[in-house]
Amino acid sequence: MSWLAFSYSLTAQSGSTPRVTLWRRLKRLGAIAPTGSVYLLPTLDECWEAFQWLAQEIKLAGGDALIMRVEQFEGQDDAQIASLFNQARAGEYTELESQLAELESQIDGGDVDALQTALARLQKQHNEIARADYFHAPEGVQLAARLNQTAQRLHPIEDSAPAIVPVSLTEYQNRTWVTRPRPFVDRLAAIWLIRRFIDPDAIIRYASEPAPDDVSFDMPEAVFGHVGSFCTFETMLRAFNLSAPALFPLAEIVHEVDLWDGRYIRPEATGLDTILRGWHAANLSDAELETHGLALFDGLFAALSPSPVE
Repeated sequence: MSWLAFSYSLTAQSGSTPRVTLWRRLKRLGAIAPTGSVYLLPTLDECWEAFQWLAQEIKLAGGDALIMRVEQFEGQDDAQIASLFNQARAGEYTELESQLAELESQIDGGDVDALQTALARLQKQHNEIARADYFHAPEGVQLAARLNQTAQRLHPIEDSAPAIVPVSLTEYQNRTWVTRPRPFVDRLAAIWLIRRFIDPDAIIRYASEPAPDDVSFDMPEAVFGHVGSFCTFETMLRAFNLSAPALFPLAEIVHEVDLWDGRYIRPEATGLDTILRGWHAANLSDAELETHGLALFDGLFAALSPSPVE
């Protein structure tokens, strides 16, 4: 793989403010400096653009900047450089983990509202680190799981969900599926799951009542609907035993937008809810909601998939 290398210089007349601002920006980007004077990022479009903006700001401040694309470094291979990125992120995650441990120690007998606010702040910090976690440091994955476990401790599920009966994919091929008109998050997510993981050729209908042979979902007396504390998307995920890693964080996002019960701390939930409400306010048709929803959930699934930087 290739790397982006960024080097800069500022004059003494520039003062300390641009230097501090630049250092903070580079840190926020997740850039590493193995030599102390050259900063590295993986060759991604967003990293290239970020370095270009930084170079422009440095030149406006009277300095000089150079961006290079490097195919190979003498003395360090790609795996070693990637390891340096992971070490940097691991340190940031460890610092956050200590704050989470302190919060966890206060759960018994603590102010739940205050603890949830503090947990949301830690989740936001985790997401900021994760944005620059280009090589998916294992500490980040572990901390994300622990954050969600803590959220569930603060908002325990009182009812135990009935068992979800497993079903076979082969029994649900070439079927017509039906749900209520004006689909929102749970139904749009379920439609995406049907199209992408169950039956790409399925027929989707929108009606208040199913026909005799229809597979109904997310409607009264549906074949697939809410089960206990699970939304329809979560129910279908378990019924069909689907296991793609990105489906589980996606299910947490859908759950939060659908139920808003605080079970999961997912920053994507607010943005997704706003987008869907905007589509409804714009009076998109059911077909338009489905088409837009498929593209939106494709993007979310891709963003949540743990694919390493090429």
